Amino acid sequence: MSEPDPAGSDGAKAPEPSGVDLARVALRAAREAARARGDAAQQKKQARRGGLRSGARADRRDPMALGAAINRLLTERGWEAPAAVGGVMGRWPEIVGEDVAKHCEPERYDEDERVLVVRCDSTAWATNLRLLAPTLVARLNEDLGHGTVRLIKVVGPGGPARRFGPLRAPGSTGPGDTYG
Repeated sequence: MSEPDPAGSDGAKAPEPSGVDLARVALRAAREAARARGDAAQQKKQARRGGLRSGARADRRDPMALGAAINRLLTERGWEAPAAVGGVMGRWPEIVGEDVAKHCEPERYDEDERVLVVRCDSTAWATNLRLLAPTLVARLNEDLGHGTVRLIKVVGPGGPARRFGPLRAPGSTGPGDTYG
């Protein structure tokens, strides 16, 4: 009679681990536990001597690359969405096209309301961008993640500063009547 194949190719189960195998597993677990206790004891000893010191092995106190440090900071503080929207503001011409980017530029992003405010240089471009807003919201959310931008608020051009003086008619809003 032949012995069953340990790989189980003939349908027989693999043999149970023997005492030697169990001893190896237990020894490995004991070594890892001792190593963990030793690390904790060493850190306590170093703390008593005046603080933790860096050693030959890498740990969390070692210097990091600038990009990795910034990514860690963004993650820890929960700034991923505002940073992503800031990146979109830098790539605005790529997202909306050169023609629209010449006349409309993103001004600010309200994280709580998830609203992107865009200022246009004329009322005609503001009207055009209002018509394109749903498409732009979809494109931005595709790039940034669903729900990052809920609404695009389009603002027309700002008029010149209103001046008060002897040549103004009472009740007149001045040159601001023609803007917006």
